Amino acid sequence: TFRVFPKPEKLLEFEKAFAAHAQKYHTGDWKWRVYSIETGPDGGGFHVIEGPLSWEQYDSRGDLGAEHTADWAKNVAPLTVDRGSSSYVEFNADLSNVAMTDYSDKIIISHMYIKPGMVLQATELVRKLKKVWIAGNESVAVYNPIASGAPQITTVTRLKNGLKELSTGYRKPMAERFNEAHGEGAWNYYLLDYAKSIESRWSKMLFLRADLGSK
Repeated sequence: TFRVFPKPEKLLEFEKAFAAHAQKYHTGDWKWRVYSIETGPDGGGFHVIEGPLSWEQYDSRGDLGAEHTADWAKNVAPLTVDRGSSSYVEFNADLSNVAMTDYSDKIIISHMYIKPGMVLQATELVRKLKKVWIAGNESVAVYNPIASGAPQITTVTRLKNGLKELSTGYRKPMAERFNEAHGEGAWNYYLLDYAKSIESRWSKMLFLRADLGSK
């Protein structure tokens, strides 16, 4: 995945050039799925997913050719600000309760940054959440970033029924659901373990921009 940020005054030009680039050069194995970042510190940017692919496929990817690179450098990059990020993430089928490619148009990405030496404990916290997700009919994909910054676990809540899933009353409060799944008082113990294992956490909401992605 990578995130790119257009110059505000060049947004329409950026979208046109970006879509043309994606639809000409990113097909087949290298197709792009593009989301607009609606909230959080990266709001106003675009989140681009290339794949899913195997590590072996990435070994042979290269730069997709001189024409591809020149098109990005000439037609897209000048319309962006000097900001961005990229990462590799692996899908964790054991912790997820939705198939990797069972996508939705509206999603919430949450980054949980793990304290040193607490990877196993943090993973166990997510495993407990999975039981709650299943009981509440939430679709959540879990990813492990690889060599892409501080150690973290990334969860992607796929809002299959749209933003109404965030409405008060759509589901019971998390604490209540967690206690139902793991026993009375379990939520309090979860919070104590969370404080011991997780350094920080932040989230963002994203909407699919099919018009900007690969066709």
